[in-house]
Amino acid sequence: MKTANLFDLKNLTLKVTYSASGIDGKPHLSYKKGNTDLNFTGSQIRRKETEIGTLVSVTLKTVSDAYSRVFSLLLPRVNVPNGSSEVAVSVKALETTIKTSVAGPDLVSGQVQTYKVYSLVGKARSVVF
Repeated sequence: MKTANLFDLKNLTLKVTYSASGIDGKPHLSYKKGNTDLNFTGSQIRRKETEIGTLVSVTLKTVSDAYSRVFSLLLPRVNVPNGSSEVAVSVKALETTIKTSVAGPDLVSGQVQTYKVYSLVGKARSVVF
């Protein structure tokens, strides 16, 4: 068995590709939603191993003194059997809007973070770059 390191995921409005390592040795994430088409690499991608999976996050947009928007994938561990090229997967993604102010989030009244949850399906592969 090999551990998956490349994920091609989508739903009706969102398409995401994540590679834990590319030919350059760095992680890559592409995000396409409507007219927004963004690509991230290396240190632009934050990765945290948790007991429920790997949380992979990127900052989509920052508006000074207003908000920032972070996109996160919660990726399960996926084992690709020997002799198989891919495994079907179903994952969750979050788009978090974090409100802020001139003096930071402590001066925001009420809820600071709001969330949109996406269900994505696709393929996970184990590839060598």
